[in-house]
Amino acid sequence: MKAHDFLSIYRADSLVQTLAEGIRTSAHINIRLKGLHGSSDAVIFAAVFKSIRASHLLIAQDKEEASYLLNDLQHLLGEKEVLFFPMSYKRPYEYDEIENANILMRSEVLNHLSNHPEGNVVVTYPEAISEKVINKKSLATNSFLIKKGEVLDRSFLEEFLHSYDFEKTDFVFEAGQFAIRGGIIDVFSFAHELPYRIELFGDEVDSIRSFDPGSQLSVETIEKINLMPNVQTRLVQEERQSIFDFISPSTRIWLKDVELTKDIVEKCFEKASASFDKILRESGNTKVVLEPIQLFNNGESILKSLKDLSCIEFGSKFMLEARHVYEFNSSAQPSFNKNFELLATNLLEHQEHGYGNFISTEQPRQVERLHGIFEEIHPEIKFQSLEFSLRQGFVDHTQKLVCYTDHQIFERFYRYRHKEKFSKSKALTFRELQTLQPGDFVTHIDYGIGKFAGLEKKFVDGKEQEAIRLVFRDDDLLTVSIHALHKISKYSGKDGTPPSISKLGSGEWDSKKAKAKKKVKDIAKELIELYAKRKGAPGFAFQEDGFLQAELESSFIYEDTPDQAKATEDVKRDMQQPHPMDRLVCGDVGFGKTEVAIRAAFKAASEGKQVAVLVPTTILAMQHYRTFSERLSNMPVKIDYVSRFKTDKEIKDIIKEVKQGNINIIIGTHRVVSKDVEFKDLGLLVIDEEQKFGVKVKDRLKELKVNVDVLTLTATPIPRTLHFSLMGARDLSIISTPPPNRQPVTTELHTYDEGIIRDAVSTELRRGGQVFFVHNRVHDIEQIANVIFKLVPDARIGIAHGQMDGDKLEKVMVKFIEGEYDVLVSTNIIESGLDIPNANTIIINQANMFGLSDLHQMRGRVGRSNKKAFCYLLTPPSSVLSSDSRKRLAALEEFSELGDGFKVAMRDLDIRGAGNLLGAEQTGFITDLGFDTYHKILDDAIQELKETEFKELFAEELSAKAKLIVLDCTIETDLEILIPDTYINNTSERLQLYATLDNIKDEKGLMGFRDSLKDRFGILPDSVEQLINSVRLRWIGEALGFEKLSLKNEKLRGYFLSGNDEYFKSEIFGKILTFVQSHSKRCRMKESVGKLILTIESIPSVDAAIDILGPLASYTIKSASETSAV
Repeated sequence: MKAHDFLSIYRADSLVQTLAEGIRTSAHINIRLKGLHGSSDAVIFAAVFKSIRASHLLIAQDKEEASYLLNDLQHLLGEKEVLFFPMSYKRPYEYDEIENANILMRSEVLNHLSNHPEGNVVVTYPEAISEKVINKKSLATNSFLIKKGEVLDRSFLEEFLHSYDFEKTDFVFEAGQFAIRGGIIDVFSFAHELPYRIELFGDEVDSIRSFDPGSQLSVETIEKINLMPNVQTRLVQEERQSIFDFISPSTRIWLKDVELTKDIVEKCFEKASASFDKILRESGNTKVVLEPIQLFNNGESILKSLKDLSCIEFGSKFMLEARHVYEFNSSAQPSFNKNFELLATNLLEHQEHGYGNFISTEQPRQVERLHGIFEEIHPEIKFQSLEFSLRQGFVDHTQKLVCYTDHQIFERFYRYRHKEKFSKSKALTFRELQTLQPGDFVTHIDYGIGKFAGLEKKFVDGKEQEAIRLVFRDDDLLTVSIHALHKISKYSGKDGTPPSISKLGSGEWDSKKAKAKKKVKDIAKELIELYAKRKGAPGFAFQEDGFLQAELESSFIYEDTPDQAKATEDVKRDMQQPHPMDRLVCGDVGFGKTEVAIRAAFKAASEGKQVAVLVPTTILAMQHYRTFSERLSNMPVKIDYVSRFKTDKEIKDIIKEVKQGNINIIIGTHRVVSKDVEFKDLGLLVIDEEQKFGVKVKDRLKELKVNVDVLTLTATPIPRTLHFSLMGARDLSIISTPPPNRQPVTTELHTYDEGIIRDAVSTELRRGGQVFFVHNRVHDIEQIANVIFKLVPDARIGIAHGQMDGDKLEKVMVKFIEGEYDVLVSTNIIESGLDIPNANTIIINQANMFGLSDLHQMRGRVGRSNKKAFCYLLTPPSSVLSSDSRKRLAALEEFSELGDGFKVAMRDLDIRGAGNLLGAEQTGFITDLGFDTYHKILDDAIQELKETEFKELFAEELSAKAKLIVLDCTIETDLEILIPDTYINNTSERLQLYATLDNIKDEKGLMGFRDSLKDRFGILPDSVEQLINSVRLRWIGEALGFEKLSLKNEKLRGYFLSGNDEYFKSEIFGKILTFVQSHSKRCRMKESVGKLILTIESIPSVDAAIDILGPLASYTIKSASETSAV
């Protein structure tokens, strides 16, 4: 049932109608609503709002409650209807750090209220209304309205934006920026969550669109917009007023708890006064900032404002004098402790008393699971599902209806969702890593390593063209056409050491390539053999899921993200295949990989197979043991673990039990795969945090378990495995979406400073959290603990490191997990998987000593609940750091968003040099050739092996890809084919676009590229259209077997590939011959220097060339680079 239909039940109710009427007619009269439980308050409000379209301001008790209420109302009334008004600051009561995203939301709400005073719903909380807002008049005078069809003076707009501190950039990705490109103006105003693109035709506004700062592509078209500066900083001198004075006087105020609201506002005011006095003292009594009363409301002023407005109290405590009291008869959803028998009996009872049963859930999957469970217990239960979720279930005795929520039934954690916030786009930073700067080393696949010297314009027969300059040894210059950009890649080799530059015309590059290829082929062969062995080996095919599996999966406390659900399905599908599974699940820290493993382990155990879970550290073994035991507590499985926390005797007993088959799931460090551990019937091996194991342990596993299903989990895939997975030597699932409402960890880089440590620790303890402090030197770890104790005397501090006794270490860890310590000072033993939702700050001392994946893993220890988490990286002064350390730490700051583990791995590849992609002996070749070229050679070698020695194994894959004749066709032309400066001024952007265009693989990609250019830069000039078509021409050339196409002086010359006799017997060549014979006037074929050349006369443009050659290639082209990349 949809929200609209559910609300109509309530709108028809007489009590709700009376209430709506009471609210509509009574001006300045207070009303009390009693007996509302669970989400019934949101439902009643939504029904009332549908009946009377006045403005409403809802004040919840705190930010969290406000967010949940907001979510309920968005589900009931629709996203657009409800606005959220947050406070400007990052943390309550600390007025030093403001949160840009919040200021944007506040400005958006104010802008909306001043333009549409009636019919709004705004949800807020006491801290947010304690801050005063800019007054209406100055908001109106300081904003700029632009309408479609109006005349707009470009220079005036630019002056307006400059005067309001907008920053001019090439591309807009943050509020307060603007860019002008020809007739297109991009502006990111403070009054809307997305930036605007204004397209002018002459001086007239032709269209206005909002666009996504990440992809820079348009989202929707708009008729008029309001440009607004940052009211928080820009209009400091203006007079402020309370939000109650800003809203229209007829607004109804809904309050959960008036007294609490007043107290919190008063407390905010006192805090602000205290910090104002402190600033005043420090500045020697000069007024640097406005007085608190000008910026903040106090408790009394709030009560005074409420006297002039109609207030509706709907909580459990009442304070205001009320004229009308409305009693509702409802109760909250009872707790069933996941006991479905109890739930079923409860629903049946209600059903017999004539109640209607409703269960609200967002996921259709949960409804199916419930139907399945009820059918087995009580098939006569009837319930309707609501297609939206609510924060809390309720029973309404007046309406005779039961509304339960699935997350309470299954005891899952329900998270509210917030709007996406744009931070400086990851796409940009990520792109900068691949963008070429003059002076960078590049690899040209045919000529070797040179230096990039920028783009240059040259004139060919009076036509302007653009090309790329590369400098080789002895200052030899090579000019590369923009059509051959796909042959150039940025050189990334070993750690920052400059490569040796190649000499043009000597054979050294070719011999280096040949040598590397031979070596690579041997290694790749070994790997494919292993893969083939697995594919051919008989494994155990598991059955479809049973009832217990469904119950386990639906009781997961978080919602499955789409990626997680897909990974689970992939793993289960692989397990049901007759050959052994070898799957790598790659997901960022805390994205639910363990849950995938638990589900797989239970699937195996429920069919009588044993499961071994291999983890890198003792602590993680203990942690996993706890997690597995909790999740599987009601299930008929026995779980145990081996680690150095156990005595020898205990371990002996466990090994014996494993051999007899009494233990279903065994968790442990590499002790689990020792020679003396024998399994009765091993069915699944789970390897967690793969990046931590040495190659020896891994190879041992491979040999040991050819016919066992293997599931590998990792957060930062080490490059070697990453590449094999990407090349198809094993299956890969990526979980890149965070659970809803997980916030990114705020990462800050600081030089070591005790003040920062003190502030970070005390802030975290104040909000009731715990702190990790990582210090990776055992000898002085106690001194560090003393320093923290001195700085924050009331903190309870525990110390943990790898040299402690097993029992002692376990005790410390358990105490920290159970909250008896506030601060845990430890070495990096915590990096592998300690999961403590209450620890939300991590401080890493001497962060420059760690590798990137280690830092990323450690940062993943915090931010596992829905609280904001902080990570402080402390280093010596940056002048002392090596450039590699600096790059590493910068990369970590760049990628603080969720789901960036994968990107971190890619960046790590760049920094560490792709070292032992295939074992240590390869490093030399990577240094010689650069990573991309090496990778290309590797791909070719694997493709070759697939086509020759392992033909049978890859038969399916090969038949899908018809063999292409040439892998690459070069285009030469004297036409003006380029992106002109006048169209795109930014050189690195032009280069980026050339490179993107050159690497496009199919027609769909090409159309997408064309549309995005038009969207971002306006109508395409002719030379750009020709440029896009030249890529199509290259594909046609590849399909017809030309290694080069030259279009000069209106003649098209096609150079055939020499030395391939098969080709000259092929049907395609036959077609070309027939064509030449039937067009003998325009075409001729002749051989020159052992090469066959086809010449076609009077071809003035690229389009003409496509028209004539396209039909021959029966233009359904799969380009070569696409097929070779597989």
